[in-house]
Amino acid sequence: MDLSETFGSAITAILANRMRSFLTILGIVIGTTSIILLISLVSGLQSYITTQIQGLGSNLMFVIPGRPEGGRSPGGVQVNRLTLEDSKNLEKSLQAEGKVSPVIQRNVSITYGNKTDKNVALYGIEANFPELITAAKITDGRFMNPSEVSAGSRITVIGPTVEKTLFGSGNSLGKEVNIAKLKYRVIGVTEARGSTFGIDQDNSVLIPITAGQKQFGIDRLNTIYVSANNPEDVKKVQEKVTNTLKKRLSEEEFSVMTQEQTLATISQITGVLTAALGGITAISLIVGGIGVMNIMLVSVTERTREIGLRKALGAKPRDIRNQFLIEAITLSGLGGVIGIILGFAFSLIAGRFITTIVPLWSVALSFGFAMLVGIIFGVAPAIRASKLDPIQALRYE
Repeated sequence: MDLSETFGSAITAILANRMRSFLTILGIVIGTTSIILLISLVSGLQSYITTQIQGLGSNLMFVIPGRPEGGRSPGGVQVNRLTLEDSKNLEKSLQAEGKVSPVIQRNVSITYGNKTDKNVALYGIEANFPELITAAKITDGRFMNPSEVSAGSRITVIGPTVEKTLFGSGNSLGKEVNIAKLKYRVIGVTEARGSTFGIDQDNSVLIPITAGQKQFGIDRLNTIYVSANNPEDVKKVQEKVTNTLKKRLSEEEFSVMTQEQTLATISQITGVLTAALGGITAISLIVGGIGVMNIMLVSVTERTREIGLRKALGAKPRDIRNQFLIEAITLSGLGGVIGIILGFAFSLIAGRFITTIVPLWSVALSFGFAMLVGIIFGVAPAIRASKLDPIQALRYE
């Protein structure tokens, strides 16, 4: 029996029990769909974050407390020792080589009249913040000036979502809002940036860092942004920032991350996440493979007389083995194809709300794994069928 005839017999056997065949490949379909969908979500997240970071400029770097790999104090807690003093020391050290802007951050509730916007991201910043971060562009009103920051003035620049929630379609400029029970005057509205993976980037407010530190009793900084005036001097500026901070802090108490290092860290994190999620979803493929093996073993039992008859008519053991193996591989391959189609479909649907990307390698990986599962779990039933004694098989009831 040639390969085409063997394949035809396998297809006929699959079509003879359509419902059973569909239920058999269901695990393969779910596994393949899950792998493609999850990888597309993680790839989309990585692409979005990469685009956002690159959009900040290749000359930007970030000073953060602790180490990105998770350095801890002897007590097991990562301690934040970055202060406004560190930011001022960096300004003196860099002078004409770069700009420095410290940032504090926390979540607050904002009220205007009887309307409240809960869980708003608050950033305490310096007046030069827009010079370093393009996301701080103003579309209405103005930004805070150095004298207002120095004086700790209670003024704020709000995001479009905050304005819509509290003021509707009305003008927010000049109005006073309650930020954590203290009044701040609205002087500007930032440019809309939209949502990212369910997080509204426009549900935020900017206030002078001095006002924020006084109100919330914060003496530690979440981040210090540093921008090299010349993109070619990024490494030089990074070294200077590191040497300046090391005069007061230990190497374990801060990190200076360039765009390149930040992107490498993000790539590493998303790579681990992809592997972990892929491994979890691959379990459903293995479960599906076990289902294929069980059904194929049942099929061998049901078709024992057929196998005996074929052997009596001259079919060789390898012909019987190949038929059942091809049948198992076809079931898995069909499940893989359906899973890929569904994975693409769900990814397109999710893409309307968040960024999704389906890498070609994820399609090849999921389909290849589905086929591999079919081969591995189809071998045992195929060998069992090929070893049946034709006389005993013909007597089987």
